[in-house]
Amino acid sequence: MLKLGVPSKGRLMEQSFDWFAARGVRLARSGSGREYAGSVDGVDGVSLVLLSAGEIPRELAAGRIQLGVTGTDLVREKLAGWRSDVVELAAMGFGHADLVLAVPACWRDCEDLDDFASIAREFRLAHGFRLRIATKYHRLVRAFLSAHEVADYQLVDSQGATEGTVANLTAEAIADITSSGETLRANHLKILPDALIHSSQATLLANRTAAEAASVRELLLRLGVHAG
Repeated sequence: MLKLGVPSKGRLMEQSFDWFAARGVRLARSGSGREYAGSVDGVDGVSLVLLSAGEIPRELAAGRIQLGVTGTDLVREKLAGWRSDVVELAAMGFGHADLVLAVPACWRDCEDLDDFASIAREFRLAHGFRLRIATKYHRLVRAFLSAHEVADYQLVDSQGATEGTVANLTAEAIADITSSGETLRANHLKILPDALIHSSQATLLANRTAAEAASVRELLLRLGVHAG
């Protein structure tokens, strides 16, 4: 029995259900909506497991589910060696969001990453500690800034409303997911134009070992997905 992990709530769940339904496979949540299991109609040998989007990469990597739907940002953030753990099978065309670096709109002398690197160096000299960037995406942000030779910063963990950390004086900048940028602008932040860290969307993935199984290939054929 193949286990398919799908986000357990919100638009990601609804749009995942719609994506499969358009391909003749109907997913439904069981019972009252509080249960984290469901039904699969239109194909045999598949069970539905409802998980948080953030859990799905690790469950795939561990082999506890064979297929899953989640954002590519979460795959890269949660799995250090994601290419050896999972296979991206199909971009699903929804759940689009960009992970970006944003700074206070009042920083008129900060228009790109070079400016940001200079400000970070000056900040450390002036204050005796590194400029703080609030984020939930430590691995992705660190790799991006390292690649662009930005060094004088520290990442501070944000599990709440990241865009509010600058106003609350717990960070000087943020790296966060945005779809339109409206929430950032409402919080008087601006996105640096050359600081797109990762462009994400919902993606159908498979555990790398399971991807070779005949049952997975048969399901992908049923869905019209070419796994390469």
